[in-house]
Amino acid sequence: MDNIVITIARQYGSGGKTVGKMVAEELGIPFYSRDILRLASEESGISESLFGEADERIKKSALFRISRSVYDGELIPPDSDDFVSTRNLFNYQAKIIKKLAETESCVIVGRCADYILRDYPNVMSVFVHANPEFCLERAMERNSMTVREMEKFIAKTDKYRGDYYKYYTGRDWNDARHYDLCLDCSKLGFEKCKDEILAYRKIRFE
Repeated sequence: MDNIVITIARQYGSGGKTVGKMVAEELGIPFYSRDILRLASEESGISESLFGEADERIKKSALFRISRSVYDGELIPPDSDDFVSTRNLFNYQAKIIKKLAETESCVIVGRCADYILRDYPNVMSVFVHANPEFCLERAMERNSMTVREMEKFIAKTDKYRGDYYKYYTGRDWNDARHYDLCLDCSKLGFEKCKDEILAYRKIRFE
């Protein structure tokens, strides 16, 4: 298979992003996270700042937690009042993710990429998680919060990721059935998580 895409969903502080970067470096392929927003901005002509602001609007919306806007792939035209709606901004991100999967090997973190690419035969999906102590310790290394503040922040961030995923996919973010691999970084560590991903990739695609 010419190009293989690895998607990674992760709990906050679990090290999923770090593992994703390690995998990309080992394979010599691009790594995408928030870069998707820049690429979607270039594709659509919509300001990149609006993509970031859309995420913030969703976080603050009570409707977001009870409603659904399951991704269907349809782009809204520029002459529509909904052209810069959160739904259309997500759809443009999805368009970029699909284009990447069709043209190159890469690692994509977050952005519901596993769902968007669920029918692509060249995609493997990974969920990285860890125990609360591991996540807290890693998060404290990068932030100047009290332990209690950080515990609340981690819980809030993971809840948002779960809500975001449910809103756009109709699925539960932490349901193991939706992923090819689920890895506990607190038991394996970064290096072994990377090795497991590479081993699965080799078995499945080579």
